[in-house]
Amino acid sequence: MKRTALAGTLLCLVAGSLGNAPGAHAVPGDIHIYGVHETHTLDCDGGTLFINGANLTIHAMGTCWAVTTQGSQNTVIADTIVNDVTVYGNDTTVYYHNGDPLLFDRGRELGMTNRLQRVPA
Repeated sequence: MKRTALAGTLLCLVAGSLGNAPGAHAVPGDIHIYGVHETHTLDCDGGTLFINGANLTIHAMGTCWAVTTQGSQNTVIADTIVNDVTVYGNDTTVYYHNGDPLLFDRGRELGMTNRLQRVPA
């Protein structure tokens, strides 16, 4: 019983501290795209690109702070990604020409296939 109470207290403390983290909330300039079977061309303008859907093709010009995708069969082609690329889902491709972002392939951790890599311009 003591272990459960301690675990619950720690969980509340961690959740509370994460909720106040500066990167945890959307900021002006972040771009959110939701859809199915669409193509978009946009300028990241230094913001984070959030994609949620299936069979989306995104051409991101300029500099993206980060790119996060959820869903399946999405394709992102970005000029520059500065901080990170995070992919949840299956059969997603993220190609970028410039930058050295951290690559988090959460889908691959669950046995799904995704492609994240730097490609020549």
